[in-house]
Amino acid sequence: MKELTEYEKSAILSIHKWKNPQSGNFDKAMEIVNWPLEKAGDIIKGVPGVDWVIEKAVGGLVNSLNDFAHWTVRPSTIYEEYQKAGFDHIKTSRDIFTLDLEEADKVSGWLGAKYKTLACGEGASTGYVGLLGIPPDIVALITLNQRAIGEYATYYGFDISSQQERLFALNILGFASCPQDASKQVAMAQLVRIAKDVAKKKAWKDLEKHSFVGVVQKIASSLGVRLTKAKLAQIIPVTGAVIGAGFNTYYTNKVCEAAFYLYRERFLAEKYGENIIIETVKSTETFEPNYDEKKDDLPPTQTSHF
Repeated sequence: MKELTEYEKSAILSIHKWKNPQSGNFDKAMEIVNWPLEKAGDIIKGVPGVDWVIEKAVGGLVNSLNDFAHWTVRPSTIYEEYQKAGFDHIKTSRDIFTLDLEEADKVSGWLGAKYKTLACGEGASTGYVGLLGIPPDIVALITLNQRAIGEYATYYGFDISSQQERLFALNILGFASCPQDASKQVAMAQLVRIAKDVAKKKAWKDLEKHSFVGVVQKIASSLGVRLTKAKLAQIIPVTGAVIGAGFNTYYTNKVCEAAFYLYRERFLAEKYGENIIIETVKSTETFEPNYDEKKDDLPPTQTSHF
């Protein structure tokens, strides 16, 4: 078997560091500062119309996540980019695994900046619309991030049209929305399970026992509530300017960061075997996204750092 390059060894260390962040004094202080902002949406949940906003956001996300058109990218365009970079043999997704990670990274390196710029522009005017603008803004934000994940997947050799890849992508969206450690661990357990099953070329019989639509609805519900609460905070004078201006960029940055590390890890697992995948938490036994939202309501000092 081909050995890892020095670049790939370094990449594995960086992935491990990302999956196991060391929380210093500054990080702990920021958690304490951010927690009230994350909960700011709770303050105004009694405002007339808020329940309608959440319902519309969740309903819109169910439709968006189920609509494959929102996930699609053009693999042929990405293969052409590889060819322009000097890799003439890249004509299918499997061909990408003949490259070293460093070569794939160079071709895909602009993705994060592209989508953060788009997210910033998309969310710039949302604060002026008020409550009615929140549901379409959330759907637009998730649609943008669906495409970002689809591009990351394709650049690293994975077919986003397959059901298992869409399920993996859905869990990246959920992971990026998690406000606290408890739900992050649940989402990461799902991601580890799917990544390992795909790396083992395991048949997806377990997925047939569950309703894929049902899983989508549960993830959409959690996403809708979390993102709506964050968006509601922008109508509070103290937090509105910051959240209204930067939340879409903040969320997209988290999605792109997760996609960057996770697809690169899976790229290496395809080349060198499933043991490349680092288990920071035990993989789940089910595909159901059973987030413990009650634990997320605890202040940072009452949860462990992920």
